[in-house]
Amino acid sequence: MSDARRAQAAYWAVCFVFLLAVRLCHVEVLWVDEAYGMAAARRILEGARLYNGVWFDKPPLYAWIYLLWGAETGWPLRLGGALFALLCCWLAARTAEALFHRREGYAAGALMAFFLAFDHPSSIVPLAPDLLLMPFTLAAVWSVQTERPAAAGVAAAAGLLANAKALLLLPLLVVWRPRRAPRLLATYACASLAVWLAAGGWIEPVWQWGLIYARQSLFTDAAGEGMLRTLNWAGFHAALVAGTVSYLLQREPGRWRMLLWIAVALAMVAAGMRFFHRYYFALLPPLAISASRGLNLPRRRWATALLAVALAVPAVRFGARHIGTLRGEPAAMRDLALWADARDAAAGIRKLAQPGDTLLVWGYRPELNVLAGLPGATRFLDSQPLTGIIADRHLTVSTPAAPELAMRHRRELAATRPTFVADGLGPLNPDLAIGRFEDLKAWLAHYDVAFETRAVRVYRLRRTTHPYSNGADRTAAPPL
Repeated sequence: MSDARRAQAAYWAVCFVFLLAVRLCHVEVLWVDEAYGMAAARRILEGARLYNGVWFDKPPLYAWIYLLWGAETGWPLRLGGALFALLCCWLAARTAEALFHRREGYAAGALMAFFLAFDHPSSIVPLAPDLLLMPFTLAAVWSVQTERPAAAGVAAAAGLLANAKALLLLPLLVVWRPRRAPRLLATYACASLAVWLAAGGWIEPVWQWGLIYARQSLFTDAAGEGMLRTLNWAGFHAALVAGTVSYLLQREPGRWRMLLWIAVALAMVAAGMRFFHRYYFALLPPLAISASRGLNLPRRRWATALLAVALAVPAVRFGARHIGTLRGEPAAMRDLALWADARDAAAGIRKLAQPGDTLLVWGYRPELNVLAGLPGATRFLDSQPLTGIIADRHLTVSTPAAPELAMRHRRELAATRPTFVADGLGPLNPDLAIGRFEDLKAWLAHYDVAFETRAVRVYRLRRTTHPYSNGADRTAAPPL
């Protein structure tokens, strides 16, 4: 093996070990955004068909990817996450190399690895739709830059399996290489048809529900909130911003393409006007690649010192969160308070469960579906389609956005008999407790409260040989 090959192998080995080490800090926890995809994957493994047998409001890759390691938690989950992040780094490196030179490729891969490690753990650890779109975006841009319009069209269309925002990739690619547009569009059309056939019945849960979601912003001043959050993101990613500005100020051909890519990425961030941390993954590829060029331009010593400071800030800020999560420190675990409560509730359910028992989770608490380890008795993973209220609003809002859809789904629910019902919403928003819905009261009358945690009330289907039939306190949690 040549020295160049050995150096390249060492580079990627270091990137992988680094990405894996960060994710192993979270080996004992389960973030809500990964629990939802994993809960759907487990239902698929039980024999249900996504969308027809499982109501799932995200594109299918969000569930499918967890099938690769049997929807298991622990180290398989973290290994899979590290390999996925490494793929993103490799594609960023190839794209930067195609646009510039090999040294920019190495820089882009390193920058991508750095910012896929030092960011909010709730965003970078779960394999959720915004992160899942990243390799498709990079593959599409790399392909169109290297004069492979057919591959670019396939990558852009396949991105719809990960995130509906992939629709914005097509105009980016067409403008990037307008002379290749006919072949690109033809390939994209064929690949899109294959995507829709593969996805199945996703029109109502993904596209119709997604439009309802996009129309309801969380903020009274969405534009102002978006500006503030974007500035905060830019502060923690100052190295990328500075490198990108340095590149754009140079009179190099092709700068307009990177500006276009950044503009499309900003449109992806603003879609739905929510500006969550994970939405900013759309900006990471174009800024990392632009910065890889800007940081390789000649610069003075003071600029190098500023770059070191810009990288040190997120490393310290978020590196401490990873170590704190590994140690279980209260400050780091604050974002996992509901997960810890779900863990306790799931342990109580497992203590009472018998072979053949099933579970319905009320509220957006997918950790319960995973941690309890019981099969589902209905096609509903959470209560969004049953209340008609979007998950990021249901702790504070009780007016449904889709009342007719919710009533239809509650009628369907009333025809089922799950053994356990875990209400993880009522204790947090009493107006949306499962017992408050008139059309479910007769159905819920067949259940008794088995126990409660701080944020979960667990009901059990009444049986003749009920473990609490001797008059014991039905609201006390069983020994864990």
